[in-house]
Amino acid sequence: MPRRLTFPLLATCFLFLGLPPFSESAERNVLFIITDDESPTLGCYGDPIAKTPAIDAVARDGVIFRNAFATTASCSASRSVVMSGLHNHRNGQYGHQHHFHKFSSFHNVVRLALPRVMARAGYRTGHIGKYHVAPETVYQFETNLRGNGRNAVQMAEASREFLTNREDDRPFFLYFATSDPHRGGGKDQTSRLKLKPDLFGNKPNDQAHPDVNEVFYDPTEVVIPAFLPDTAETREELAQYYQSCSRIDQGVGRLVKILKEADLYDKTLIIFTSDHGMAFAGGKTTVYEGGLKVPMVVRDPYQTKRGIESNALISHIDITPTILDFGNGLDQKTNAPKNPIDADKFWKERGEALKENRNGHKKFNSYHGKSWLHCLSKPDEPHHETIFASHTFHEIQMYYPMRVVRDQQYKLIWNIAYPLPYPFASDLWAASSWQAQWARGKDANYGNKTVGQYVQRPQFELFDIASDPDETTNLAESPGHLDILNKYKKKMKQMQKEMEDPWIMKWDYE
Repeated sequence: MPRRLTFPLLATCFLFLGLPPFSESAERNVLFIITDDESPTLGCYGDPIAKTPAIDAVARDGVIFRNAFATTASCSASRSVVMSGLHNHRNGQYGHQHHFHKFSSFHNVVRLALPRVMARAGYRTGHIGKYHVAPETVYQFETNLRGNGRNAVQMAEASREFLTNREDDRPFFLYFATSDPHRGGGKDQTSRLKLKPDLFGNKPNDQAHPDVNEVFYDPTEVVIPAFLPDTAETREELAQYYQSCSRIDQGVGRLVKILKEADLYDKTLIIFTSDHGMAFAGGKTTVYEGGLKVPMVVRDPYQTKRGIESNALISHIDITPTILDFGNGLDQKTNAPKNPIDADKFWKERGEALKENRNGHKKFNSYHGKSWLHCLSKPDEPHHETIFASHTFHEIQMYYPMRVVRDQQYKLIWNIAYPLPYPFASDLWAASSWQAQWARGKDANYGNKTVGQYVQRPQFELFDIASDPDETTNLAESPGHLDILNKYKKKMKQMQKEMEDPWIMKWDYE
């Protein structure tokens, strides 16, 4: 009778041959992909020109959320929400982290911070690409990988060893953050226009990033969002933007290939989203749909339903509790980690931040958001009845607090500092798509508004978002909608109270 090889004997054979012993990869891994300034301009969202086959394939094998929203269309502030499960007005990251802006979260957010709670739930945690939050000790990953944020394919290859490491039997959580399709990299000097388009991270003169098959777009064929003017300048910038988005898609394709080769694809939750909408005036830094609406494509390998869609209202505040829930680390009753850090004890033992204002005189006991894992198996189920958004700063010079409540029927925006002209991010002000219209004067068209209307806004903006998804008609001053306006003001005040928003005092203070 032939002798069966036992596992120890097999391992001895592998070692004798100079090969690593056989090891099963861990289950319930998490790959979280977040891009920089990307709207749902993907084939799976119905965009007729977007070439995004890799993300579309993940969507066909998972779930598309049609109503996913950032809470603020500002990079640092939004990422702090993603990594804390708290609105940025509460976690303290009111605006940008870098340079002289220097905003950061409260130290005691460490109790709820995504990389910290995932580590305590038994995960090995890794980060590659854009970070843009503070303090680092609060949002600390065990492994920090180096990668060019403008080349998602090379980022994927730089992540290979972390993803496929079988020497550590813990499941992995990888936070994969591209710098595309953020503006940057100079101007396209080959343009015949006087105002040259931004390159959006693309190489000049139609050159390609290493290992990337660049996809070039014809400006005459791009899709013009309702909030942008249909001009030559806008079209050329959108063509550059789309190219940058397609480069991300190739990185996603490489990540999926790595997972499949390592027998990890069917053991890994994949989440694809963006920090907020595209970097055009009317998108980024605003609380209009163009700024807050984001892609959210999810593949849970443990679900049997494939290629489905959900219209549930979900928010970036839900991401941390959802990922923690998937990792079996969420206490459903407290909506907080099962194994939370004692924040004050944590800092005392480290001897750090002992005299800092670590909590804003409030406790971080639970998340603002809640897990939407139930929507993956039951896509027809609702999630939030109403979502709340809160923008205060982008760059430090850009104080313009706005608050939003939105449900499936109406959306109310409160421009708290409405007497002020709307402030511009430096890159959006310099954009050829904006400057071309600015030069034409305040009566020039800018999407659904004039230039003057974009710069000087009313105190309240009320939209019937169900019948007017492009936010064309402000009903706040319509006598026939006074009851609805008052109803949503009341709802906004209640949500500000629940979300511990310091700006709630502005209802009475000014």
